[in-house]
Amino acid sequence: MQLSKRALEIQASPIRKLMPHAIAAKKRGVKVYHLNIGQPDIPTPQVMIDMYHNFSDKVLAYGPSQGLDVYRDGLVQYYKNNGIDLKENQIIVTTAGSEAVTFAMYVTCEAGDEVIVPEPFYTNYNGFATMAGIKIKALTTYAETGFQLPGDDKIEALIGPRTRAIMICNPGNPTGTVYSKEDIARLCALAKRHNLFVISDEVYREFTYDGLKHTSVLQIPGMEELAIVVDSVSKRYSACGARIGCIASRNEALMAATLKFAQARLCPPTVDQLAANACVSLGDEFFGPLISEYQRRRDLVYGELQKIPGVVCVLPQGAFYINVKLPIKDAEHFVIWMLDNYQIDNQTIMAAPAEGFYATPGLGKDELRLAYVLNEDDLTKAMQVFRSGLEEYRKLHP
Repeated sequence: MQLSKRALEIQASPIRKLMPHAIAAKKRGVKVYHLNIGQPDIPTPQVMIDMYHNFSDKVLAYGPSQGLDVYRDGLVQYYKNNGIDLKENQIIVTTAGSEAVTFAMYVTCEAGDEVIVPEPFYTNYNGFATMAGIKIKALTTYAETGFQLPGDDKIEALIGPRTRAIMICNPGNPTGTVYSKEDIARLCALAKRHNLFVISDEVYREFTYDGLKHTSVLQIPGMEELAIVVDSVSKRYSACGARIGCIASRNEALMAATLKFAQARLCPPTVDQLAANACVSLGDEFFGPLISEYQRRRDLVYGELQKIPGVVCVLPQGAFYINVKLPIKDAEHFVIWMLDNYQIDNQTIMAAPAEGFYATPGLGKDELRLAYVLNEDDLTKAMQVFRSGLEEYRKLHP
């Protein structure tokens, strides 16, 4: 039997595909510091945990396809607190941000259409595009310039007759790049000139450092028909297992069409929506210490990287990732070698090879994404192992 083309072409996750090596290391008694995945170790808010404990309905019934009214009302207030004015009917709750991204692709593109995405990008965009039958056109950005957007001419050179949208992640995964208000406005102006949708993944909205502020595409005037935001609670509330996201747009026809996709999958998880709703009013008392903690972690990891000769990276401004270019030829081989062969005090690290975050063949082969989601003590130990391991690896593989 022949499998489908999409089954054969869909990308294996660079974040997870090396897990067999990590599992084998753990079976040998080796402690593995996981810098490969954005799984925060910050406790989930207690109000969210309490909602799970206190749920007492006798029947866990289907909910509305667009999401519970109480949660969508809560999201309206959440976005208002972040300077984004939306109405309840401009929000559809999704099963995690992943479904929000796929809905955005389904509703804007025909099979065979194209979406421009700055690379490196969140690796699962590749998988979602394969599932939707669309093509990602990569807009290459570079470590040397902090992965910032290039000039309009570079973007417009990628626009063809089948281009339907530009998709960004802001703040960026895997780069930690935060696009300025001026760059967001510039991108939106370009999209308007060419009648393209702008799909903005804003999962890391709160995670900006050094006094920077996030700008949403929904805050840019004149983008009512073209701006789409996809979002998630996973990182915001350290609740990756809750699987609650949303898609938001002021384009009435687009949201009506998206609702039909939502109806086809019935409804998002009820209890998780209630748990997420318990968090929508959390403000500076929660996010202030959270952001300070991540900024300290960022500074620690960046400081350690700066001690390594030949490393190229710019201080990331947001999210909790550093995408770093290493003075080696094959970052994936290095990660496997670390897991299989290298330990200090029976400890090693796992990172995500960055090649899988690119669509252009051959790019990112010498890059890694490091997620600074561990406490400072563990991060210090992990970076010591990383630095020492890289030094030894370079001796063996000059």
